[in-house]
Amino acid sequence: MSPETKLDQPSVVARPASIPTRSSSADVPVTAENTTKGGEDFSLRFAPRHYRKWTPAVVASSALGGIAYLADFSIGATIGVTHGTGNAIGGILIAAVLIFISSFPLAYYAARYNVDMDLITRGAGFGYLGSILTNLIFVSFTFILFATEGAIMAQGLKVGFGLPLWAGYAVSSLMIIPLVIYGMKILAKLQSWTNPLWLVLMILPMAYLLFSEPETVGTFLSYAGESGEGVNFASMMLAAGVCLSLTAQIAENIDYLRFMPPKTPENARSWWTAVIMGGPGWVILGAAKQIVGVFLAVYIIARLGQGTDLAIEPVNQFLSLYSEMMPHWLAVALAVFLVVVSQIKINTTNAYCGSLAWTNIYSRTFNRYPGRVLFVLLNVGISLALMEFNMFQVLGFVLSFYSNFAIAWIFTVAADIVFNKYLLKLSPKQPEFRRGMLFNVNPVGVVSLVLSGAISVAMFFGAFGEGIAAFSPLFAALIAVVVTPLAAIVTKGAYYLRRQDDGIDLPMFDEHGNPSDATLECALTGEIVERPDMIASAVPGPNGEKQYVSSLALTLDKSGKHVLPPN
Repeated sequence: MSPETKLDQPSVVARPASIPTRSSSADVPVTAENTTKGGEDFSLRFAPRHYRKWTPAVVASSALGGIAYLADFSIGATIGVTHGTGNAIGGILIAAVLIFISSFPLAYYAARYNVDMDLITRGAGFGYLGSILTNLIFVSFTFILFATEGAIMAQGLKVGFGLPLWAGYAVSSLMIIPLVIYGMKILAKLQSWTNPLWLVLMILPMAYLLFSEPETVGTFLSYAGESGEGVNFASMMLAAGVCLSLTAQIAENIDYLRFMPPKTPENARSWWTAVIMGGPGWVILGAAKQIVGVFLAVYIIARLGQGTDLAIEPVNQFLSLYSEMMPHWLAVALAVFLVVVSQIKINTTNAYCGSLAWTNIYSRTFNRYPGRVLFVLLNVGISLALMEFNMFQVLGFVLSFYSNFAIAWIFTVAADIVFNKYLLKLSPKQPEFRRGMLFNVNPVGVVSLVLSGAISVAMFFGAFGEGIAAFSPLFAALIAVVVTPLAAIVTKGAYYLRRQDDGIDLPMFDEHGNPSDATLECALTGEIVERPDMIASAVPGPNGEKQYVSSLALTLDKSGKHVLPPN
């Protein structure tokens, strides 16, 4: 991102990391160093206005760059081979509609209030510590998808260079680490630079095939799958269950959307376009890729006579496609190159977002911040282990099982925003994430997640009969949407806010409703922090004056003495 895209920003610079804690308590291990170490990308906190230098278009393109994964082609191919083209397309479209609807309010909140999925979840029914449960769901998504993409890259390296799969798994994992360590600035440039090349490699071969062999369309539409079953709703829902495992993708997009510039009358149109396309709009491209995956699988099986195992491997799909229009050596080179570029684009995002989720879990559990880099290594390590255990061979089952939890989480948060915040007005409209302002656990979101997740998983394993098992993702969404507002009504919204007032007299928002860029000094670290990320301290200053503490410093305050009392 170029310097020309900078927005006006306050001339405030955080103090050097060597500033010691200004707390008089020796048992509060909070310093400017451990609150800003890795804070270059504001991994645990509100994204301040002075850091958000990018235009809406650049943020949206960066968010969309993260969906370059090839797993969509494998997912589409898998459900197409199993259920046939008609059921596969029906399931893909059902999943796309549900994902778009549930993702929209989350994308808006992230862009409008500059907070990530964890910070949104805290104030949308889960509480300060309750959202750790959803972080575990999200971090599982990042390493499952990382392992899937890493396995696809290893397949490409085997085709192109004869590298054994186990070695390919290691290469595809370790090469991501240095790219992720430096956060949003490097990731945004990587996504922006590689997007055009990726699109050319994807679109041109498909256009060539449709032009040179138009009869493949008829073969594709008539394909009935291995079971030979006709088009029916149950099969569509089985297909949709696999696709719905990607519901949690919006949480990765949000890690980019939180860097959107303030929304003003002058940029309202471009702002909304970027939010929709970079947020729920990802599923339009995702669904298209899944349908193309079905098409390529059918082409490989019906037209080229290859087996289903090869038909679901993206590297073989594109190798077969390229081989129809160029020499084999060039087809191999381009297929491998496409796989490598796609894997780098998505797995940098997976590792980055996973490290944020792990860091959030650890910092709130232990009141310590060891740095995000440690959790990059942890997330990549778990992903590598899954690859070595050959998770790719049972990908459909893993994604179908996981989708129940992902849907329960995303639909619970979306229902809280839509129903509890806007319609029932039982939940605070603006997202609240600061320690001391929230109860540790809010039963509204926790109960909804546990009920919808547990019931849908039991249904998935046939506890309510085999005939209804296919509809477990649909029931996960339905239960979450019903239980979330019901729980808020039963509790009368009493567990959302521990306090109504954060003790700061400055307004939280500017004249356009954007988070304010006014700044205050943190009493614990001495750094200068923007108003939305600050809260008053319960401990007065040396002369009895009011002091302020940043949200991250308060998170790391083991003593708890700076936390304001409830009111």
